[in-house]
Amino acid sequence: MSSVGKIRRLLQILEYLQSGRKYHTGELSEFVGVSKRTIFRDLKVLQDSGVQLLYDDAEQGYWIPPSTFLPPTDLTVNETRSLLLLGEKLGGGSGIPLQTSARDGALKLLANLPPQLRTQLSDLSDRVQISLKPLQPLADSQEHYQRVLEAIEIRRKIRLSYDSLAEKEQISTLVSPYQMLFQNRSWYVIGRSSLHKEVRTFHVGRIQSSILTSDSYEIPPRFTLKKYFGNAWRMIREQPEVEVIVRFKPLVAKNVSEVQWHATQRLVWNPDGSLNFHAQVAGIREISWWVLGYGDQAEVLAPRSLRELIFSHIQKMASAYPASVDLGEDRSKAKKSTTPSKTSKTSKTSNTKKPTKPIKSTQSKRPKARARGHR
Repeated sequence: MSSVGKIRRLLQILEYLQSGRKYHTGELSEFVGVSKRTIFRDLKVLQDSGVQLLYDDAEQGYWIPPSTFLPPTDLTVNETRSLLLLGEKLGGGSGIPLQTSARDGALKLLANLPPQLRTQLSDLSDRVQISLKPLQPLADSQEHYQRVLEAIEIRRKIRLSYDSLAEKEQISTLVSPYQMLFQNRSWYVIGRSSLHKEVRTFHVGRIQSSILTSDSYEIPPRFTLKKYFGNAWRMIREQPEVEVIVRFKPLVAKNVSEVQWHATQRLVWNPDGSLNFHAQVAGIREISWWVLGYGDQAEVLAPRSLRELIFSHIQKMASAYPASVDLGEDRSKAKKSTTPSKTSKTSKTSNTKKPTKPIKSTQSKRPKARARGHR
């Protein structure tokens, strides 16, 4: 192979190793189209050239630690457009909280583009919007967010003073953070808690104080969010795991079918246009709120425990609108308040004046029960 081809291959390997992921020689061999023996020689060349090449025994992969400032990268127009749109829209005030650096980076990238391309992308940006609302701003949590990221990067435990909803009080715990997760409109820290002696989820917005310690920790090699959450509907994993079946009426069935709500979901269409939604879910509390959001357009068929939970919610909701509140009576009161007094001149005039031809009603009697149909 020519020296130009070798240089191009070395640059490719550098791009992979600088991505932050660890690659073993088999993957690199497949990516650049050479043998493993050649990959080993290329890695030796990079090391001899002063590149800080590291090897992770646990994951059996090579990687290069990230630098504060990255070298210039040749991006295509489509890549540049996507980075600018995501950086500007998701890093702005209405985007993902605590990601203003993404917007700043997008603006720097935009400033270094040729004038004509810069104008085109600016115009396009005005025509594209990404909405994530409602969101929790987390304006007062920036320092805690950054401290947790630093703790993960250097593998140091962090002492948290936390406003716990589960304990209903402020707690103090030493956390070994494994992962940051943006979900359900906010940021969460997932890590092992010394207080609970297990892996827990912490809402960044409820962190009252955070202190980076000198205690080191290791992230279990087999830990993944998928294993941690299991088949939870969103973030609350409970037992037992049950098969949930919800029937959606034709009005909303198409809308429900267009979204991948859960990894285990299965859709069965019925002849009348309704939809049976099946999912294997660990816990029923979270999914109950989702079902209630569809009102009378959704009916839980199974399990019985979820039907009972939904019924309990409906009963509590109904108690907030007692039967003694009669909307018909309210309307009649409002009508009386706007009816002129019989003692006024206008009232006398309107009462004595009669039409020359009586208007025949198409109904002999107005149903009296109609006004009370909203009880």
